[in-house]
Amino acid sequence: MSEDLVSRAHWGDLTGQNWAGLVRMSFELDEPDAKADGATGEAAHTKSFRPMTGQDIKGRNEQEKDARTFVESRGGNYVHTYEEPDTSAWKRKRVRLPNGEVGYRVIRPVFEGALEDLKRGTTPDGKRLDGLIVADIDRLTRDNRHLEDSIEVVENFRRPIIDITGTLDLLTDNGRTVARIVVATKNQQSADTARRVRRKHKALQQTGIPTGGRRPFGWKEDKRTLDPHEAKWLRQMVDWLLAGKPISAIIHELRKEGVKTVSGHEWSRMAIKQVMRNPRLCGYRSRQVVEFDPVAGTEHKRIDIVFDDTGKPVIGTWEPLISVTKWEALAELMGPNSSPDPGHNTRKSLLKGTLRCNKNDCGAVLRITKAPKTRSKPEGYFYYTCPSSGSSPSGCGGTKISGPETDKAVSMLVIAKYEEEAAKRKAVIEPEAWDGEEELARVREDIADLKQARKERQITAARYFSFLAEAEADERRLLGERNRAVRAAQVARRQPVDLAAEWEGLALAEKRAYIEDTLVAVLVSPAVGRGRPVRERLEPVFRDKGES
Repeated sequence: MSEDLVSRAHWGDLTGQNWAGLVRMSFELDEPDAKADGATGEAAHTKSFRPMTGQDIKGRNEQEKDARTFVESRGGNYVHTYEEPDTSAWKRKRVRLPNGEVGYRVIRPVFEGALEDLKRGTTPDGKRLDGLIVADIDRLTRDNRHLEDSIEVVENFRRPIIDITGTLDLLTDNGRTVARIVVATKNQQSADTARRVRRKHKALQQTGIPTGGRRPFGWKEDKRTLDPHEAKWLRQMVDWLLAGKPISAIIHELRKEGVKTVSGHEWSRMAIKQVMRNPRLCGYRSRQVVEFDPVAGTEHKRIDIVFDDTGKPVIGTWEPLISVTKWEALAELMGPNSSPDPGHNTRKSLLKGTLRCNKNDCGAVLRITKAPKTRSKPEGYFYYTCPSSGSSPSGCGGTKISGPETDKAVSMLVIAKYEEEAAKRKAVIEPEAWDGEEELARVREDIADLKQARKERQITAARYFSFLAEAEADERRLLGERNRAVRAAQVARRQPVDLAAEWEGLALAEKRAYIEDTLVAVLVSPAVGRGRPVRERLEPVFRDKGES
């Protein structure tokens, strides 16, 4: 029977055959209520579909009904429906190919599964499958690779694929040629639509109009007006960061006060860094840039400032939260990448990862071991120990120290160091205002003049790039000086925390944040004889605050 399935379908005779329909909905799933901050109950789960293009006239039920009617009117049996909700037949995504290389492909697992089922002649629930029907060629594919896969099923496996409108003909040589032309045309239409969308987004960027779905934290639903409550916390987060407070300590404060993100989630290190790197804070329009690393096969995303035709930042149509100067200092502090900062881990002990063995410069990280019952220690008592060479290639097994006593001794070290630094800050006179603004303005004017001279062909390329490199180096130097001055002023104005009074009330994560902000490591020497105090065995390695 399989040999004549294609010819019979060509003549419209589906008598006794089992057919399945492929229903594709290239719609965006829109959840306005679920995205709104604070939505609960039934409203939070309200979903609706919004068509992406004018091609999406028929919904899921209509497509299935028409397919079923078409098959049954020609004597066939409609036995299964393959559903592709919210699926594009054109947009490509980055994938890892079987040979290990990276490529871009249209991802449609349901479509590909339907073709595999058709080759085998069996539906997912075990019924015989003779053919596949779609509403029209646009519902089948807009990608030439997927069209060729479909043609392979028809030509080599002799399983028919048809559409209701009659525009899709993969059953004859001429029909397949026409199908290739039609799909190429549909592909071009999708590319044209994507290009118009990109052009529209660029125009919106240049006019400073905010786009996107969910509102940013700190602003109301119009994405322009500041939300008083969230804006207050956002400014507080900025001040904390510029004053040197660890991100983990900030997260603890936010959780303690019940401050959530726009989506209702707890704040994370990544979320804080993303918000703080965004130039929206100072009123600049921004855009997301995706860069692909062909060597590593990975994509990297970053937020860039949008510039106008004259090279100046585009000002957004919303209320800024902080000054440009303060944001530039903040962005430099955050850095371009998501590198870990002090206090980022979630370890359950106070000093794990901080203590290192100092016997014969072993340097191994000390582990936690429970006290054996034979020692008659209190419940939960533990030791920090250097792993033996048999269990770890870097350990010597020669150092062991009381856990609770070490925690207490290191906590006192951190509190003393913090109070010492606080006293220094209090004794320092308020830093003077940075006096390099005029020089920075002149350098930026020189850069603008250079670009204009090059544009008018008044200077050679060699001289232009030579002068430009020097001017940009001066600009970077001055910006660095200004950012450091801003942070120094912020630290000087900050009222230091009474760490000694508050220490016992801090959560473990916040204590670790202060420890790792103060110490690079603590070297632990082996015990020599009995009765040697724990504090005499500890050698702190303090963090150089000038490194950053």
